[in-house]
Amino acid sequence: MFLLIRVLFYLSILAGLAFGALYALGALVEPEPREIVIQVPMPKPRGS
Repeated sequence: MFLLIRVLFYLSILAGLAFGALYALGALVEPEPREIVIQVPMPKPRGS
């Protein structure tokens, strides 16, 4: 029983660290807006 509690404790610590890292990335990192240009080729006509 003690092993189960210890494993759950370590898993909760790892989950808390992952959640904290994701929250920090979402709250502190701001993306830089930039213009994106994509060239779209024209479709070929069907009778050629």
